[in-house]
Order: sequence, then C-alpha cells, then structure tokens
Amino acid sequence: MQLSVKLLALLIAAFAGVTMAVQGTMNSALSKTLGLLETTFVVNLVGLILLVLLLFVFRMGDGSLAAFGQAPWYLYLGGILGVIITYGVIKSIPKVGVAPATTAIILGQVLTAGLIDHLGLFGMNKLPFNWCRVAGTLLMAGGAWLILRK
Repeated sequence: MQLSVKLLALLIAAFAGVTMAVQGTMNSALSKTLGLLETTFVVNLVGLILLVLLLFVFRMGDGSLAAFGQAPWYLYLGGILGVIITYGVIKSIPKVGVAPATTAIILGQVLTAGLIDHLGLFGMNKLPFNWCRVAGTLLMAGGAWLILRK
C-alpha cells in the first residue's frame, strides 16, 4: 500500500477523532435539556435520517443492502455498540470533562484494537502486539494518566 493512501486513511481517522470530541461535547450539552437516554435516541435518529437520505435519496452507497443476510449475525451488534458508545460518552463528559473522557476513550480503543489486531478477530488481518506496540500503548497510558491527574 502506498504511503499516500495510508496517510489519507490516517487523516480521515484523525478527522473522525475530532468529530468524536465535538459530537460528545454537543451530545452532553443536549442531554442537559433532553435527558441522557432521550439524547441518545435523538442522536441515533438524526444519524438514521441522514443515512436514509444518503442511501435512498442521493444513492451514495457503494454496497448492496440485498446482501444483508450474508454477514454473520454478531457483526450486526455494532448498532447496539453504537448506542452504548453514545450513552457512555454523554454520561462521562459532564463528570470528568471532554479531554479526560476522550483520553480514556482513546486508551480503551487502542488497547482493544491491539487485542483485535493481535488475534485477527472479526476477519481482520493479524498484526502482532509486539514490543513496539506494547511500548506505544504504555506511553499512551502514561500520557492518559498525566492528562487525568488533577
């Protein structure tokens, strides 16, 4: 894979991280008005409306919903995980702040991603959790500890 393709993928991932921090903050603010579960519902409903428009009005999908039954059942649990993620972010940010909550989220993501990569779960390519990855994760954990300190 060319470096420019990898760089673009990393930039897209970084942009997703930016939007996650902004979204979590906005959702937490909205929950002060609507409530926690109500905000989780509204956020997912608005996302559903956007996707209906993109898929069915603007025909922007690149796959086929006709293949719906071909994937293993457990891969559809991502929708449930999305609700849990939204709820957890909304619940944690007002209590600890955006930066500490996001730091904890990222650390949890990196540790879980390392395990998924190492084991090759869900059909992903196996990427060994070698000493460099362990050291990088420990450095991130140390950084998280510093950010979370008062």
